[in-house]
This record gives sequence, C-alpha cells and structure tokens, in this order.
Amino acid sequence: MKKFMPIFIFCLGVVAIVAVYFVFRPKAVVKSDDGQDLMKLSLQELPIISLTPTSDGHYLDLKVEKIKINKAVYMDFQFLYEVPGKVAQGSSGDNIDITSGSYKTSILLGSESSGKFRYDEGVEKGGLTLWFRDKDKKLLAKLETDFVMKKGANEIVSSDGVFKYMPRESKNFFVVMETLGIPDGYPFDPMKIIGPYGVFSSSDDNGQGIFEDGKVYVYDQGWSESSKGLGIYALLK
Repeated sequence: MKKFMPIFIFCLGVVAIVAVYFVFRPKAVVKSDDGQDLMKLSLQELPIISLTPTSDGHYLDLKVEKIKINKAVYMDFQFLYEVPGKVAQGSSGDNIDITSGSYKTSILLGSESSGKFRYDEGVEKGGLTLWFRDKDKKLLAKLETDFVMKKGANEIVSSDGVFKYMPRESKNFFVVMETLGIPDGYPFDPMKIIGPYGVFSSSDDNGQGIFEDGKVYVYDQGWSESSKGLGIYALLK
C-alpha cells in the first residue's frame, strides 16, 4: 500500500492544479487564433462587460466600460447565443471607435428584415468575444466571456458553476455573467478575489448572490460588503 502513496498524492496534486485553473482561469486570451502573442491584461486593466436584458427578453443591452487597454483605438465583437432546436445565432460589430473609453449597443435576440422582427424564444446561454486593435488595426488583446439568461427560475448559475443568484422576483429576465473587469474603489485586494460576476435585469431585485464561502462584496453605484441585489459580485478568499 505504501508504495502507491506517492502516486496517489501526485494524482491529488494534479486534480488540485486543474481545479484551480478552471476557477481562476485567465479571461484574456494571450494567443490569437493564428498564434500571435497578445497583451496579458491584469484584472485592473480589463474592461467591464455587461449584458442587461429588456423586460420582454428580446434584446440585451451590451456595455463595454472602463476601456483602458494601452494603445487600443478600435474594437470588434462577436456575440453568439444558443436557440433550442436551432443552430447558434448572433451578431457582430467591426472597427468600433473606443477612444471615448466606453461603448454600448442593443443586441437583438432574433432577426429583422424590412422592418419586420422575428424573436428567438428560449435563449438561455451564449458568449461574447471582443478584439481590441491599435490605430493601424493590429490586434492587441482578445477577451471572452459567457452569459446565462433565465426567467421564472429560482436560481441562475454562472456558466462555470462558481456563482449563483437567487432572485426575489423570478418573473423577470436575469443575466448572470463574468464581467471581466471590476469598478474602481474596491475595499479589498483585487488579486485575492474570485470573480467578478455580474447580475443584470431590467427590473430592480433584492435577491441573493451566493458563493460557496468567503466574504462577499457587491458593487451597485459603490462597493459594499453584501450578498444582496443586482450588481457586480466578488468573493474575497
């Protein structure tokens, strides 16, 4: 039995490393699809991404805020979502001027033709990819995040399973997602947090954000040690 102990301990170590990687995995892709080296951004350098559903669930309002990526002038994005029984749908934007430091647009979950709209029903998850480029259109950074959208659910769990939100009024549409960046003014060491995760809805809600354990902070026009309401959540370990 003793001769197998080192192997057993080694296997436990491998499992632990893999688990840590998936919980704390980097949000910024450091290699482009063609192998090009990209900027490795710290948490403080990452922009804040949010997707807020409208009351009818037909649109998601995309905001990219606090854009501070060095030399970034343009942004491209690709938004994809899953539709039950259909192929993935989505939309995109190219060569968007981000010198103002922010960007917002409304994304239709469906399609429009000659003023007629078709809405996709049952959308519950998808992903967003952002590319940032300099004045010569050279790629600097690539970022990715996923979202989960629910209505009428007692809880909404993030795509990685680390965070969940329990709404007070489940009749509304809610989005739970990793926001990548965090707002300034945080009363904690940003290198010691899990997250950040955002909870967004078209209506106010005083539900509860839940991690497994640890001290929870939420940002809603300011940081507070709390686990209630809509906003951006971070867990201090």
